[in-house]
Amino acid sequence: MGVEVTKLPTGLTVVTDTMPHLETAALGVWAGVGGRDEKPDEHGISHLLEHMAFKGTTMRSAREIVEAIEAVGGDLNAGTSTETTAYYARVLKADVPLALDVLSDILANPSFVPEELEREKNVIVQEIGAAQDTPDDVVFEHLNELCFPDQPMGRSLLGTAKTLQAFDRDKLHGYLATHYRGPDMVVAAAGAVDHQRVVEDVTRHFASFNGGPAPKPQPAAFGKGGSRVVHRDLEQAHLTLALEGVPQADPSLFSLQVFTNILGGGMSSRLFQEVRENRGLCYSVYTFHAPYSDTGFFGLYTGTDPADAPEMMEVVVDIIGNAVETLGEAEVARARAQMKAGLLMALESCSARAEQLARHILAYGRPQTLQEMIEKIEAVSVESTRDAARALLARSKPAVVALGSGRGLDTAVTFAEGLTSPKSKAQLH
Repeated sequence: MGVEVTKLPTGLTVVTDTMPHLETAALGVWAGVGGRDEKPDEHGISHLLEHMAFKGTTMRSAREIVEAIEAVGGDLNAGTSTETTAYYARVLKADVPLALDVLSDILANPSFVPEELEREKNVIVQEIGAAQDTPDDVVFEHLNELCFPDQPMGRSLLGTAKTLQAFDRDKLHGYLATHYRGPDMVVAAAGAVDHQRVVEDVTRHFASFNGGPAPKPQPAAFGKGGSRVVHRDLEQAHLTLALEGVPQADPSLFSLQVFTNILGGGMSSRLFQEVRENRGLCYSVYTFHAPYSDTGFFGLYTGTDPADAPEMMEVVVDIIGNAVETLGEAEVARARAQMKAGLLMALESCSARAEQLARHILAYGRPQTLQEMIEKIEAVSVESTRDAARALLARSKPAVVALGSGRGLDTAVTFAEGLTSPKSKAQLH
């Protein structure tokens, strides 16, 4: 019972978390490949491959794939990120073998019918168009380019109409064969599952995913900072700021996450209280930290009236700089409580459990126990949080992007660029 792990001779890892009180199960295949693994002429192929997985195999048509799962009341989905691609299902406990059969079929036997491929390319072109009509997406696309210049991590996961047009079935088969290897894949399941039965089914269905590990992506190199103003006729000014964070395995990860939460992690955060509640400068303001295998991304977003953009960014910079040395025990305790509650609430979902197990295997080589994670959260102190914040401001210059109209945007980004200036740093010591 509980979490069990088996590594197959192919290198593929099977991990399960048995929850005997449930009647359903969540399961999926996580591959350690995403947007950062793409060469320039492969831009967008990870996402396209994920889309094509549901468009037919040598055994099932596209319709038969979805009908097989939905006929038993289940659902099927997938997602692509910077470092992983996931294919997952939620079914009743009796249908776990069926779900594993379908998931293995879409990855081991894709047909990549040319007509379906062209149709799906057009669907993604429409998705690109929709993203370009969404200011939140546009501003972060520019921010990623600024943070990771001339690197796969700085490019949109969707690709472009031009790069998509160059992909054919041979290109997709080649990318699949190169990057979907047993040592870089995890089958995770949580809920009403039997570990040994899952291992047997995976051993049979995923035998073709063998060979050595996939090639490693190029190391990430956070850029030199700087700013970009993107002029668009919009009602709001969308302001973003980023600093280099820390990797997934960095000892200061939890302390930096506590600092991130204190700054902009909820309604009690410093940014929310000052710029929204006290000054009424915005509707939305938040900070986040995304850890990767070899780097991290600390980000801030807010939207405000273009005329208020300079004041907004000046206040944001002041709050960040001030928080480093004035954050106290009550704020740290509140952030720790938020993190523990978020962790425990998520683990009440078998889908969240399966995803967490898979991500732990890919990041650490093993699942971390709940007790380990809680101990790491509880170990965060005021001083460790301040140290993580100081390191954050010293690690890189800020990358700043403003999207909207009005002359105030240039002034706003100038304020933001001063976050890690010598004068600002002097105030931190």
